[in-house]
Amino acid sequence: MAISPRNIHLIAPSGFCHNPEAAVRGVERLRAQGHRVENTAVIPRRDRRFAGTDAERLADINGLAGMETLPDIVLAVRGGYGASRLLPMLDYRGLAERLRGQPVALCGHSDFTAVQLALLARSGIQSFSAPMLAGNFGAETLSAFTVDRFWQALTSAAFTLRWRTAPQQLSTSGTLWGGNLAMITSLIGTPWLPDIRDGILAIEDVNEHPFRVERMLLQLLHSGVLARQQAIVVGSFTGSTLSDYDAGYDFDSVWSLIAQLSGVPIVTGLDFGHGQDTVTLPLGAQATLKVEAHNASLTLSGYSSLPG
Repeated sequence: MAISPRNIHLIAPSGFCHNPEAAVRGVERLRAQGHRVENTAVIPRRDRRFAGTDAERLADINGLAGMETLPDIVLAVRGGYGASRLLPMLDYRGLAERLRGQPVALCGHSDFTAVQLALLARSGIQSFSAPMLAGNFGAETLSAFTVDRFWQALTSAAFTLRWRTAPQQLSTSGTLWGGNLAMITSLIGTPWLPDIRDGILAIEDVNEHPFRVERMLLQLLHSGVLARQQAIVVGSFTGSTLSDYDAGYDFDSVWSLIAQLSGVPIVTGLDFGHGQDTVTLPLGAQATLKVEAHNASLTLSGYSSLPG
């Protein structure tokens, strides 16, 4: 896929970049492809475990509201923890006035999910659950799958993802939202969780045992969130090791229970999340989800993409 050069602005709203070599490698790769990468000073910035003080990390995001010339892409350096501390202080009105309807792609995942969902809830700002600088673009081996689907999502008015899943028959439509499951759950009962009706909820996580994932999904169920969804799309859940104590209790057990209790169809198998191979999803887009036997497709439209 031929990609026009883009202006990429880095932000670091979460954890300190403990692998700066990977971040620098990501910058070099993007620049080698003709892109302009700005604000690299956020890569080494540090305050304890965070990528700078709360004020510095907040300014990364709020500063977008005052930019005379907006970048094409706002790219998070990494996740970790720290974005939740910023949510009460985000300039929702200013960001909405400056960014809504503009061809600016806010990109990141993991801890950045908190910011993405808060902006969607309070400002109606769509964003992309997408690869990040250090872990993806700076990986030792760059995933062509991830890069291709990143640019496909950012530069297409509509696109379709296809994958293999457990057999069922399903055809439904709704608003796509979600991201990192732990961050979604952390927003329950706050003003920053979008009230999505007839939604298609996409979830992923890392280093979470099946029982913890089940507990989070039960919280979404008992709080009424799952009852408002048309379907759940399950991405990658990596980094967990089962033991003899589990005695066969695995992620499939979790999906089966949640589907039974909620009545919401669950579609598994999408490469989405913390794995090196990951799709990019526009949060707040219109989505049509279909499953025929083992074949799943997710068609996405109704979001601001980059021109060209």
